[in-house]
Amino acid sequence: MTDWAVVFLGVIAVATLVTALAQVAFIVATGRLARRLERAADDVQRAVRPLADHLDAIGRDARRASSLAAAQLERVDRMSADLVDRFDRTLNTLQTAAAGGAREGAAMLAAFRAAIKVVRDVRARRARRGAEDDDALFI
Repeated sequence: MTDWAVVFLGVIAVATLVTALAQVAFIVATGRLARRLERAADDVQRAVRPLADHLDAIGRDARRASSLAAAQLERVDRMSADLVDRFDRTLNTLQTAAAGGAREGAAMLAAFRAAIKVVRDVRARRARRGAEDDDALFI
C-alpha cells in the first residue's frame, strides 16, 4: 500500500469516528431533550391537575346548585298553584255565603213585608167592620 492510501484510509477512519461521535452526541442530546420535555410535561400536568380538579369541583357545585334551584322553583310553583287554588276556593266560599246571605235576607224581608201586609189587612178589615157596625147603630 502506498502512503497515500494509508492517508486516505486514515482520513476515512477519522471521518467515520467523527460521524460516530456526532451520532452519539445527537442521541445523547435527543435523550436529554426527551427527559427535559418529559419533566416539563410532568410539571405542566402537576400544575394543571389542581386546576382541572378545581374546575371539576366547580362543575359539580354548579350542577348541584342548578339542581337545587330547579327544585326550589318547582316548590315555589307548587306553592303558588296551591295558594291560587286556596284563594279561588275562599273567594267562591265568600261569594256563596254572600249570595246565600243576600237570598236569606231577601227572603226575611219578603216575610217581614208579608207579615206587615197581613197585619195591615187585618186592621183594615177591623176598621171596615167597625165602621159598618157604627153605621148600623147610627139611626
